[in-house]
Amino acid sequence: MSAVTWAVSDSWTMIRRELARWARQPGQVAVGLAFPVMLLLMFTYLVGGGRGVEGDTAEYLVPGMLALTMGFGLESTVLAVTRDLEKGVVDRFRSMPMASGAVLVGRAAADMLQSAAALVVLTGVGLAVGWRWHHGPGAALGAMGLLLLLRFAMLWLGILLALVAGRPERAQAVQILVWPVGFLSTVFATPETMPGWLGAAVEWNPLSATATAVRELCGNPGADGGSWAAGHAQLLAVLGPLVLLAVFFPLAVRRFARLGR
Repeated sequence: MSAVTWAVSDSWTMIRRELARWARQPGQVAVGLAFPVMLLLMFTYLVGGGRGVEGDTAEYLVPGMLALTMGFGLESTVLAVTRDLEKGVVDRFRSMPMASGAVLVGRAAADMLQSAAALVVLTGVGLAVGWRWHHGPGAALGAMGLLLLLRFAMLWLGILLALVAGRPERAQAVQILVWPVGFLSTVFATPETMPGWLGAAVEWNPLSATATAVRELCGNPGADGGSWAAGHAQLLAVLGPLVLLAVFFPLAVRRFARLGR
């Protein structure tokens, strides 16, 4: 086989491995899909909706929850990679005559498939609680594309953090950091309800940019804002993840290549 065919074949083998794991552990997959749904229902019906939002709070919360789900996917990536590292699975794969990047490609493809499934499930629940997109299917697909772009960027950050941590127990520090970053955004509240300095910082959070861009594309409340970041949310929703990719993708690949040295 040519080098390209060899790499594609090995990458597909790694993807099939992850799909087989899902088939053997459907409960774990179901919990991962149910968690963002639980958060959405809790904040919609129990906590009382988004703070400072005029109109239907579900139309504000659902785009924010979609962005938050893509950000929280970082945790599942870190845990999956550190488990494979601890069990020696990655070392065994690296000792085999296979394309060197197949392990990372398989991990990335599997996580993106799971994230796409989470988007479908959460979108369905969002429609059930009253969320709608008002600018047509093309704008809605563009919003989904921005969400997946954010997830793809966070994916490589997660791979790098996992390779640095090496063990699942060390990856717990990632969870401690992910939650504050996720909530320090416009997912659940508008910047106007926050202290001035905090609201200004929150608007530059990549999660905030993606959430605001999704609201803007879907015609939902909360897309307007007086700051430069709020007024250029779609631009930041593209540039932010691309900057993250430009930084963390080569670092993750380099760290993977140096494993065991």
